[in-house]
Amino acid sequence: MASMRSVQPAELTACDREPIHILGTLQPHGFLLALEGPELRVVQASANLPDLPGRPADRAHGRPLREVVPELGEATIRQALATQPGRDGATYLGTLVLETGTGLRAYDLAAHRSGALTVLEFEESAGEAAAGGLDTLYPRLRAFIEALHGASSVADLCGLLAADIRQLTGFDRALVYRFDRDWHGTVVAEDGNGVLPSYLDLRFPASDIPAQARELYRRNRLRIIPDAAYEPVPIVPARTPSTGEPLDLSQSVLRSVSPVHVEYMRNMGTSASMSISILVEGALWGLISCHNKGPRRVPLQTRNACDILTQTFALQLAAKERGALAEQRLALGAIQARLLAYMAEEENFVEGFLKHPEDVLALTDAGGAAIVTGQRCHLMGRTPSERQVRGVYEWLSSEHAGAAVHATEALSEEYPAAKTIADTASGLLAISISEKYASYVLWFRPEVVQTVRWGGDPKKAATKDPAGGPDRLHPRKSFETWKETVQGRSLPWSVPEIDTAKDLRAAVLGIVLRRAEELASLTEELQRSNKELEAFSYSVSHDLRAPFRHIVGYAELLRSREGEKFSERGRRYVDTIIEAAFSAGTLVDNLLTFSQMGRNALNRIPCDMNQLVEDVRRKMIRDIPLERAIRWQVGALGRAQADPVMMRLVIENLLSNAVKYTRGQAEAVIEVGREADRDGEAVFYVRDNGVGFDMAYVNKLFGVFQRLHRVEEFEGTGIGLANVRRIVERHGGQVRAEG
Repeated sequence: MASMRSVQPAELTACDREPIHILGTLQPHGFLLALEGPELRVVQASANLPDLPGRPADRAHGRPLREVVPELGEATIRQALATQPGRDGATYLGTLVLETGTGLRAYDLAAHRSGALTVLEFEESAGEAAAGGLDTLYPRLRAFIEALHGASSVADLCGLLAADIRQLTGFDRALVYRFDRDWHGTVVAEDGNGVLPSYLDLRFPASDIPAQARELYRRNRLRIIPDAAYEPVPIVPARTPSTGEPLDLSQSVLRSVSPVHVEYMRNMGTSASMSISILVEGALWGLISCHNKGPRRVPLQTRNACDILTQTFALQLAAKERGALAEQRLALGAIQARLLAYMAEEENFVEGFLKHPEDVLALTDAGGAAIVTGQRCHLMGRTPSERQVRGVYEWLSSEHAGAAVHATEALSEEYPAAKTIADTASGLLAISISEKYASYVLWFRPEVVQTVRWGGDPKKAATKDPAGGPDRLHPRKSFETWKETVQGRSLPWSVPEIDTAKDLRAAVLGIVLRRAEELASLTEELQRSNKELEAFSYSVSHDLRAPFRHIVGYAELLRSREGEKFSERGRRYVDTIIEAAFSAGTLVDNLLTFSQMGRNALNRIPCDMNQLVEDVRRKMIRDIPLERAIRWQVGALGRAQADPVMMRLVIENLLSNAVKYTRGQAEAVIEVGREADRDGEAVFYVRDNGVGFDMAYVNKLFGVFQRLHRVEEFEGTGIGLANVRRIVERHGGQVRAEG
């Protein structure tokens, strides 16, 4: 037996980038030929290519395959590769017996494509090949498949697989190793004879199997190392002459392994290993990892049987997992349907959530939930405080703006402030329920403290070699159980839960869109009605002006010419007619002005606001009784881009109201000013020390015919402030009142 070779310290600082598919060497239990061109000319070969009768190995390069290995038919190779174009893995071509310098030897032959090259590998047949014959294997395969159908859980499936693989191969230990979403692996099933320690339920860090190794496991399902103490056999020449590139051995059966992996095996106390990839729907789900304390060869037919077992297992596993997911989707779909029905019944869909919190929480199996918008925050179940939920909302709005869904089982790793709310919100599932505004439904899951058993300290997956410099590292040497308490994490969100949340979001957006369309339709109808009402108001008020003027004119004429003939009662009747007709005429004039506000085009020009206020003030002073004491305080108003006629009407209404409602004061104070611009908009104000009003009725102040004081106290039609609001809004501004 060859002695254990010395392993050079592996450079692991870039372990996940190590080019393990182009190491340029093979394991010595077979040899390789790389063929190029239509004549299958040998361009590279392993250094252990045997001498064949009349065909010395050192003369193989540059010669066609039919001269180097005439025992092998070219047609067999071409046909095998043609039937599996683009498929990963090698194609096995059967067993070939060659006469070498040391006698007859049987080789298991495999072929695969490597770029433009055809690679042939001749693996020495194991001495115990007869034990792995089809007659021996078939009963075991049939029994395994029958047992798979009877397994009730994924754990049972994995246990069956580990036991059958070990029985077939004779290894000391067989493990079923499953990857999680972070590519850490956990041993979920094990079968052994006690020679090697048990690794059941231990977790191994992702660094043990780096990314490029996982990709090779995905592409090449079966890998065997019969003796970790092998001496690597180089490929000659090291680079393909036509391309200058090293030979890609990703699909190779005999490919040498990384020195890092060999040292890893030695540290585990194993001399031989075999791995079979478990692919579920094309993705790497896990591995079957077999180990032996001493060297061990496994016949090709036995390895093929193990591959068939594993693929059958993967199909059954996929069916069980799909079934479990389908059941969960159906259950969640029923909850979602109820929630949608509740939302459809409410004027505001949020009420459908708030009235049925148990379904909101059950939809994602959450402990608490919140509906958060810029203005409101509704909490359900066990949640952080409203202030803390607001913090999560602001973080989401900032860091994940535009994301439809965000899910994490470790919120504090992304949002450090969440460490203080781990008891209620270690996990977060959020959906955005508005395309325009930051509005979310948030689901929270509490912390689940776990004790994880690692196969060695995961923080010491690789250790520096003191004699090797800063870039020289060794794989870890200890595989003793190392316990870690994991905090700040919740149970993970399942795919159906996340998908159901996405579906709910789409439904909510659909409801909001439908309501928006209904509102748009209603708005269009209201606009049409308003235009018709404006036209009616204009027509009526215009036609009524003349009759009221006639009533006032003729009544005044009657009073002046015939008044001496009337009794006191008759003169009072005539005065009442004149007063009522005058008031009605004023109301009609104001209605006409109001209706014209929406019909007249704006003529925006730069207006001197101080000049407009002064013009209106001078005109008003003529009608104010001399006994009134009014102190005017007019600040610097600057200029505004506005229609001067309409803006004058605004000022007239506001100043006349100020004069009217301050007449009970010994000295009226009326202030007109301009505050500092906010967001680029000027804010003008009119203040007075008059009677004021109750802020509870502020929403009525700018309505048509709305009055907050009795007409007996203060005259008016209730249209003036409606005109003010309409003019200001037509200019794109806003108007408000404070009492």
